[in-house]
Amino acid sequence: MELIRGIHNILPKHHGCVLTIGNFDGVHRGHAEVINRLVSKASHFGLPAVAMTFEPQPQEYFRGENAPARLSLLRDKVTLLDELAIERILCVNFNKRFAHYSAEDFIEQLLVKSLGVKYLVVGDDFCFGQGRQGNFDMLRKAGEKFGFTVVSTQSFTLGDKRVSSTAIRQLLASGNLEQARRLLGHPFTLSGKVAHGQKIGRTIGFPTANIALKRKVSPVKGVFAVKLYWNDSDVYEGVANVGFRPTVNGQVCQLEVHLLDFDGDLYGKTVEVELVAKIRDEQPFGSLDALKKQIKNDADRARALLGSDAG
Repeated sequence: MELIRGIHNILPKHHGCVLTIGNFDGVHRGHAEVINRLVSKASHFGLPAVAMTFEPQPQEYFRGENAPARLSLLRDKVTLLDELAIERILCVNFNKRFAHYSAEDFIEQLLVKSLGVKYLVVGDDFCFGQGRQGNFDMLRKAGEKFGFTVVSTQSFTLGDKRVSSTAIRQLLASGNLEQARRLLGHPFTLSGKVAHGQKIGRTIGFPTANIALKRKVSPVKGVFAVKLYWNDSDVYEGVANVGFRPTVNGQVCQLEVHLLDFDGDLYGKTVEVELVAKIRDEQPFGSLDALKKQIKNDADRARALLGSDAG
């Protein structure tokens, strides 16, 4: 799988493809359905299947901290899309220059001239170009003019529930990890590099791995039973806090994981943390002793939850 970082890195060899465009936040079962259809069409045309996505996501660019919570970082999306057999990802830098692209330039310069699109799959509510002047109907007419087919992504449902990133965010925010997992089609994980923290956990007997979330808004907050792993490692069980650590006046939302049966050094490792079950909301405590007592209770609860999960 090839990752193209930025429009300026599109080369002549990248001309000719079948394409889908979206945020692919979470790479959920609806996205998987779209990608599967695209890969099938790519085989039919003898062309590579390409996914175009944006960094930052458009709403993050326009709304900043008021944007919806992000489910997956670019690194996570690349891993999940690769598993779905996409051949190429074009990650467009959504900056001021791109935001001012006209809808006509988006079609003629990017889709036709640079990418040579033969088959395009987008949502029928997809808007693009400066001021969101481009829409699905405009793409369809452009397809007739330039010789590419445009089809809509149909909503994917489980039972009577439409699978969407918005629905998954709502489930995660309410602590319903099992239902979120069903819509995603895979566990919900947070990933990042373990960094040095304030070492407060170590002083109260619960050393933690500190992982910056690198998100404007976190989709989850609270205390969770988790599993942690990295490349070629065993899977370790633990208890994690996602939030601002109010007892120690934390200012930045971050992930802290205390592993239940591990006595090694994780500093500098990029790890995956799978959230298995929510234990409680984050809350302030009057003292470190009170916090220590609660963490022990949380660890016991996590051990019980993970033990039943394993069975």
